[in-house]
Amino acid sequence: MNPREIIAKALEENRTKLLEHEAIEIIKYYGAPVAEALLAKTPEEAGELAEKIGFPVVLKIVSPDISHKSDVGGVIVGVNSKEEAIEKARKILENVSQKAPGARVSGILVQKQAKPGLEVIVGGLRDSVFGPVVMFGLGGIFVEVLRDVSFRIAPISEEEAIEMMKEIKASKILEGYRNVPPVDKKALAKVIIAAAKLLEENPEVDSLDLNPVIAYQDGALVVDARVILKKK
Repeated sequence: MNPREIIAKALEENRTKLLEHEAIEIIKYYGAPVAEALLAKTPEEAGELAEKIGFPVVLKIVSPDISHKSDVGGVIVGVNSKEEAIEKARKILENVSQKAPGARVSGILVQKQAKPGLEVIVGGLRDSVFGPVVMFGLGGIFVEVLRDVSFRIAPISEEEAIEMMKEIKASKILEGYRNVPPVDKKALAKVIIAAAKLLEENPEVDSLDLNPVIAYQDGALVVDARVILKKK
């Protein structure tokens, strides 16, 4: 489905939050590199999809009623075989039935496990004065405690996206620091530009968070995505 169809389906179902596989699909449509992810309806299908994607994979519960998946045992990482994927998918469903009884379950997201790298965050919101605005920062305490982030009004160019990276106080880390290698800024710029386009072309989207985005020396990957729609 294209972004318009994904958003229309969510609104028809009275949802103001896209399911994770929908959020990943929509940001991928706008050119952001994403960790490959497919939705399984059964544990057995999770095993088949895991084999198709390639190991290791991460399994995540997909539910419109569950916001914090880890709190209900809805995330298992480091799955390394088809048989293990089936077993762990069953375990996730069991955990959710015990810790979140009554929650609707759309399926289990089977996602390629990303290699470690530098975690950054790309976000966006629809400001009542400025319209679509995008945000960039490093992950972890840099954004949670220090609020070390930069903003731009959409649309933005690659040059402007790279300027955003230079504006944060911890920008030297992006250039490479001690045992942390320099990251691929053009790949990160693609993610920021994709977030801006998503907001610009879909007025129903109120905010989005791509967190984390894993930055490497060569490339970047969106691992988790959250897209919130405006209430009717």
